[in-house]
Amino acid sequence: MTTAPWPAGAATGIGSLPGVDPVEAATIVLGELPDLPHLPELPARGLGADIIGRTAALLVDLAIELVPSGYRVTARPGLDHRRAVDLIRRDLDAIEEAVERAGTPPAALKLQLAGPWTLTAGVELPRGHRVLTDQGALREFTESLAEGMRAHVAEVRRRTGADVVVQLDEPTLPTVLAGALPTPSGYGTVPAVAEPEARDILAVLVDAAKAATGHPVVVHCCAPRPPIALLHQAGAGAIALDATLLSGVPASVSDQIGEAWDSGVALFLGLVPSTEPKAPVSLRDVTAPALRLVDRLGFPRSILAERAVATPTCGLAGASAKWARRAMALTRDVGKAFVEPPESW
Repeated sequence: MTTAPWPAGAATGIGSLPGVDPVEAATIVLGELPDLPHLPELPARGLGADIIGRTAALLVDLAIELVPSGYRVTARPGLDHRRAVDLIRRDLDAIEEAVERAGTPPAALKLQLAGPWTLTAGVELPRGHRVLTDQGALREFTESLAEGMRAHVAEVRRRTGADVVVQLDEPTLPTVLAGALPTPSGYGTVPAVAEPEARDILAVLVDAAKAATGHPVVVHCCAPRPPIALLHQAGAGAIALDATLLSGVPASVSDQIGEAWDSGVALFLGLVPSTEPKAPVSLRDVTAPALRLVDRLGFPRSILAERAVATPTCGLAGASAKWARRAMALTRDVGKAFVEPPESW
């Protein structure tokens, strides 16, 4: 049995932030998102700080290097792999320092890593094909990541004293399912992966994360039409999506969202713009997509307090430092409004 360690009205970030200072980022996140802070990701630091590099740094007995076409499997850890590992270590040092300065650990801390399909789509085998095209390599990467993730969760828990929630990022999954992923050469596309296979591989990581943390696992996909049913069937206890993109989705997608929510799955609703909008936005503006979703699905609005977490629409790496802080504060206000709705609702 898994339980959600975040309180009603919680808010969190998707993962990335602007800047290159992990101590500053960790301090800001703990202050702005106290109910469910996340380990900040700082891709502006370059090689190894992006989603693929960070996740590959957790692999056990597998290493990557950077080649002109992207990341590639290599026989032994070299400079590129060691840099990615070092960046993770710096991030853990930073969050440990920030928690110590805060005096009290958060009830829960969220970690993000690429899911198996996004990771294996983003890494090439030595002969140049993507890892996901080789069944043996796909399984090896999935098992290696599960092992590395377990160690990562244990270390974060030891360093911070906080419960841990794992978020698996799968932005590439819809492309994989559609057979639209280009080959590394760019001259063709990788054959589509069948949904049952995609579900089963993802479930390996979800189950491992659930066992390691004892809490629901968040699966994040900010595509316009995320594969909600597949994520639900793979065991996701929470699904993170961009709620501002849902107004035009077909009824089949709305039905999948409704079924998942009704079954007890939490929704991490991306509502606050990830970059500064041209015109100022109010709390009412950013909360509107959540209200429309609830009303369209026929749920009472109280479900937002019971089974929703407010987030920005995506990572904040492309935002200014000023907007990133403002976005987190506004996200926190959205979460509070879920519990205590303004009279204007």
